[in-house]
Amino acid sequence: MDISRTSDAWWKNAIFYCLDVQTFQDSNGDGVGDFAGLAQRIDYLAGLGVTCLWLMPFFPSPSRDDGYDITDYYTVDPALGSLGDFVEFIRTANSRGIKVIADLVVNHTSVDHPWFQAARADRNSRFRDWYVWSDEIPEGGPQGLVFPDEEDSNWEWDEVAGQYFLHRFYKHQPDLNISNPELRTEIRRIIGFWLQLGLSGFRVDAVPFLLETDGITSSMDVAPHDWLRELRGFLGRRCGDAILMGEVNLEYENVRRFFGGEGGDELNMCLDFNLNQALALALVREDAGALVHCLRAQPSLPENAGWAQFVRNHDEWSLDKLTEAERQEVFKAFGPKEDMQLFGRGLRRRMPTMLNGNQDRLRMVYSLIFAMPGAPVLFYGEEIGMAENLDIPGRLSVRSPMQWSNRPNGGFSSAPPDKLTRAVVAARKWSPAEVNVMDQERTPGSMLNWMERLIRRRRETPEIAFGTWSFIPVPESPIVALRYDWGERCVILLHNLSATPCQTSYRFHDGAGWEGLTDILGEGEFTLSRDGTLRVELAPYGCRWLRPRRADTSAAG
Repeated sequence: MDISRTSDAWWKNAIFYCLDVQTFQDSNGDGVGDFAGLAQRIDYLAGLGVTCLWLMPFFPSPSRDDGYDITDYYTVDPALGSLGDFVEFIRTANSRGIKVIADLVVNHTSVDHPWFQAARADRNSRFRDWYVWSDEIPEGGPQGLVFPDEEDSNWEWDEVAGQYFLHRFYKHQPDLNISNPELRTEIRRIIGFWLQLGLSGFRVDAVPFLLETDGITSSMDVAPHDWLRELRGFLGRRCGDAILMGEVNLEYENVRRFFGGEGGDELNMCLDFNLNQALALALVREDAGALVHCLRAQPSLPENAGWAQFVRNHDEWSLDKLTEAERQEVFKAFGPKEDMQLFGRGLRRRMPTMLNGNQDRLRMVYSLIFAMPGAPVLFYGEEIGMAENLDIPGRLSVRSPMQWSNRPNGGFSSAPPDKLTRAVVAARKWSPAEVNVMDQERTPGSMLNWMERLIRRRRETPEIAFGTWSFIPVPESPIVALRYDWGERCVILLHNLSATPCQTSYRFHDGAGWEGLTDILGEGEFTLSRDGTLRVELAPYGCRWLRPRRADTSAAG
């Protein structure tokens, strides 16, 4: 085992942290977060242990969809700063050992993008074929609506163009036509441009929709997955260790296709929506069954591919993979009120409020996700137990300003509250007066200090990133028990999903050379009985990360 070779796959053992520049830190008092403010907070992120930042869209946009409706791919929204500010931020992040990736949103543009404005105005424009047009709504077009509560069709009539245009998302976001080779060349230019300015890769938005050709009548001279493979090759030529992390919310057997063949030549990583939804069911039932079933169904991946694991992300907590009965179980437990739900398939809440502020349970959840196969992804504010603001419409409820201190606006901005890009959390228990970075930094037992410890332990446990995982078959249904082996190294991870204490035992047939086991996340030393049996008691919502000590070297195994 040559540990130096793992640096080529840095992303496998990375700690990702997703944030929205406009809600993170305002440097000039205009109520909008910016790159100068983000640069001021880099030392905080480095101290937390973050190794890669994932930036939500920061491009010019009318922001009808929080920046995912882009009007210019080659610059920064002026409200967030300049290209110079961006480069200074990248330099600052890199100097602290933090890489940066950004959202690549090329499934669609804003209707205000100059490409679309030119396309709709002139059928002979070179941009006309960069979008998907039809005189009538075709019968063979794409089925299903992404936003069924707001849209009733995937096609929108455009009076200027005199035709319908395709949109899988909102009607103000016309889909791009990937069958057009000039457009595909332009997407490479966009990628190359931002790599040149210092990005280390991209989180690719809505990958299945990007590759979908339903509704496109023109022939494509390359298969969609072959094009994704070409894009990955281009990325590698421009920046050898840059990555593509994909948003692919499909069943596992379909997600596997997006990693490519046995060589793993398409996406480097995919966000694991299947496991994330199994987590919801397991938490509600306080039973490991849903997670065990999901992990057994997880497809094997190429050696140079991996999962990105998360508790919550920037959207609603999508539960679309659950049955209707299962989804209602989760709604009843975690979001019983109608205004907590979205699209009939998800929740627009953060985890602390769903768990009623139970710190033991909350910490167990993050420990559990950090113990899953793949790299952990945090959404800003999770490290302090931030709540959502249900007064903010739709999915944006979880995107309120970061809570830095108990000062006005949570220390996010000095602007008057009515000038803020988004309102801070107002609920008394969850407001900046009660939940903020400054107070938690000075409280040894805080969520923030515990999360920093968890991140450190995860980074010091490369077995999870590079090793082989297996179940430890324990009979207790609330316990998730995993083992990772990597060369001579081994780690055993136990989590109790239940509100009652659990005892468990397991006989390790290869434990003869173990002097004992050390809890590397909590406290305690454990010994094996003569026949190699380990007996452990887990507190309510307890977790233990156990590393064997070899009798021959007394070193971590």
